[in-house]
Amino acid sequence: MTGTLIGYARCSIDAQDLTAQRDRLSELGVAEQRIYLDHGLTGTNRQRPGLDQALAAVRAGDTLVVPKLDRLARSVPDARAIGDDLAVRGIKLSLGGQVYDPQDPMGKTFFNILATFAEFEVDLMRMRTREGMAVARAKGRLRGRQPKLSAKQRTELWRMHGSGEYTVADLAEVFGVSRPTIYRALQRDQATQLQ
Repeated sequence: MTGTLIGYARCSIDAQDLTAQRDRLSELGVAEQRIYLDHGLTGTNRQRPGLDQALAAVRAGDTLVVPKLDRLARSVPDARAIGDDLAVRGIKLSLGGQVYDPQDPMGKTFFNILATFAEFEVDLMRMRTREGMAVARAKGRLRGRQPKLSAKQRTELWRMHGSGEYTVADLAEVFGVSRPTIYRALQRDQATQLQ
């Protein structure tokens, strides 16, 4: 690989560690100061500051190095868009040490297969999450977002509001919530009383 090596690493969850990816990029010859990171951002989100910085840092003749394609993109269209943009700009793309050549039919096919598997993994995770949530919901373990005000607080809120002595802003301050929360609680209780 000629030119400057620019590295990019990403993890989806804040609790994850980027050390293994950084070590891999170092093994591939990327200098520490030329590694751009995104922490806690999913690959399906194209708006990633670290990726934007890495793409801005590479110039014609340089190589963008990523440990694996799924760190760069989690959908076929995104992977293709990034790969095509780099190729047009005269920038090579190294996936774990293997340079992707968009002019080579085998390289192009291999790249597309990797991108398809990265997207497939995301789709599987989403499906498993939905299935798990459906099971939890059926067992009564997933109840959704809980109201900010307890039943006792809502009763007191209704009484105070009914007295006419308090504005919604006053009630929000007393209960330590926002005005929209007060409005929602009042509407919810009103709807319940009408039933």
